[in-house]
Parts: sequence; C-alpha cells; structure tokens
Amino acid sequence: MSRRIITTENLEEDIKIENHLRPQLLEDYIGQEKAKETLKIYIEAAKARGEALDHVLFYGPPGLGKTTLAGIIANEMNVNLKITSGPAIEKPGEMAAILNNLQEGDVLFVDEIHRLNRQVEEVLYPAMEDYAIDIMIGKGASARSIRLDLPKFTLVGATTRAGMLTAPLRDRFGVVNRMEYYTVEELKTIIIRSAHVLEVGIDERGAYALARRSRGTPRLANRLLKRVRDFAQVKYEGHITEEVANYALDLLDVDKEGLDQTDRDLLLIMIEKFQGGPVGLDTLAASLGEDAGTIEDVYEPYLLKNGFIQRTPRGRVVTDHAYRHLGISCENE
Repeated sequence: MSRRIITTENLEEDIKIENHLRPQLLEDYIGQEKAKETLKIYIEAAKARGEALDHVLFYGPPGLGKTTLAGIIANEMNVNLKITSGPAIEKPGEMAAILNNLQEGDVLFVDEIHRLNRQVEEVLYPAMEDYAIDIMIGKGASARSIRLDLPKFTLVGATTRAGMLTAPLRDRFGVVNRMEYYTVEELKTIIIRSAHVLEVGIDERGAYALARRSRGTPRLANRLLKRVRDFAQVKYEGHITEEVANYALDLLDVDKEGLDQTDRDLLLIMIEKFQGGPVGLDTLAASLGEDAGTIEDVYEPYLLKNGFIQRTPRGRVVTDHAYRHLGISCENE
C-alpha cells in the first residue's frame, strides 16, 4: 500500500510539527466539548482535594487529540508526563520498572493500550486499584510474593479499538471519554491557530477550504496546512487563500469531500465492475489489489461514516451520494 497524504496515522513529518502545535492547557484546546467539560471538573476537584486524578481512558479514531489531552492533564495538574505505548512493553518487569519510577501524582500515558499483552496488563490491575505491585522473588518452593507500594499516579490510556480492551482493565478506568470527529468549523479554528503558530498568512475562506478536506481530523488538517504552506510560499507570496488551498489540494489529489484517488478507485470499481454492489470484501480486495484487512481498517471507515458506501449482509453497496459525488448517473445501477 502506497503512503497516502490523507492517512490519519502518525507520520514522521507530523511528529516534527505536532509538538509545536499542541495546545498546553484545556482553555486552548479546540473541540471535544463534552470530554473537555468533564475533565475540567474532575481536574479541579482532584486539585482541591490534593489527590491524583482518577485513571482516564480516551478511545476513538487516530488523530483526534488523545495524546494532546494526556499532556494537557499533566500540565493542568502540574505534574510530570511519562509516555509509552502498548507494543513497547513486552515483559511484566518492564511495566513494574516504569510504575516504580513514577513520582507522586505523575501521569503515565499508555498509547495503544489495547495492544498490551496479558501478563503486562495483569501488573496494572493492583497498580491502578491499590497503587501497589506484587513481585515474585525466588523460584520453586522458596518463591514468595512481595508487595511494593507505589506513589499515587494517574494512568491515561488511549486506544483506537475500545472493543479489544479486556473487561477487567476497562472497568478500572474512572473517566472514560469517546473522542468524536471534529466539525468543519472546529477544524477551521484549529487551522487558523496552527497557521498563526507556524507564522503563515491565511484567510477565513482558505482555512474553510482546508477544513472541508481534512476528514474531521486535526492531525490531517495540520498536515495539509503544512503542505499547502509550501505551495503558497513558492507560487502565491506566502498567503493561503481559498484559491491557493483548492489549487494545492487538487494537485495533491484530495477532493472537496476529503477523498483521495484510492477512495475514488474503490468506489469506481464497485460501480463499473459490480454495478454498485453488493460486492464481497475479498472480491473487492482482489479487484483493487489490496489486502482485505487494509480495506476494512483503512479505507472503509471514512466512506461508511460519510455515506458513500453501506454494509449489507450480502456485501458492500455504493450509495446515491457516491454516484452524485463522482458525477455518475444512478441509471448505471
């Protein structure tokens, strides 16, 4: 699979600019109003009592600000932030070492927490509940368990697949927030703020044109802003207008609904080869030359969310909205 500019996964180029663009406090964070409101109350209550914040779980698609919110929680609580990820911790001893090195009130952020292996996860249970870990010393008949007390800390977990979390782990989080896709207006505000940080000139209509094609995802909005900035700098005296944004994004193959060439190819194959469906996932994968898992996990979610395709018991079906977007008459069905 070739790399797509509209992927919501964290790319190398994103890491370079994201740290500059991340808001540091809740009042600067745009969007996710429901999560923000509840977090504000919990943080204020924990600070008033002088306690660590309850454990927090964020779940939702990639690129919506889960890591940013973890950093904001640490800043608001005036404590340190330690960052790790599920796949990086392979042994229970590694998790025990991380927990043992935390200081009072620290925030431990575990990205992709659903990918923790079972033995590592079981170290977290007593740590989250009793702020202690049990360590086995010795082997055989002389083996004994020692309980080490831990400082009061806050675990912030992030996952794109809440369904893959085990029930015992999920139940130990006191605050659970679903991350929603952003509206075009929220993305426009984010783009204007990011442009200000990057010292790029942009007008309202230029920001709106970028926001419309950003798939409801701030990470993608910032990446597209960075690309369009280059076009503006070379061809349009460094200022992003609607004309610049449309010209650059058309060249980058991102259309007004945020679809790229691969998305359009998928829809066109379904329409031209299978009369709009229903078509099975494996058949579609073979026709497109892609892995079935890639289609299901990478391409389909956005097309389903925005009503371009539907899933039926017999397979995938193209909707009228997709025909209209591609400028194809529905009589072809």
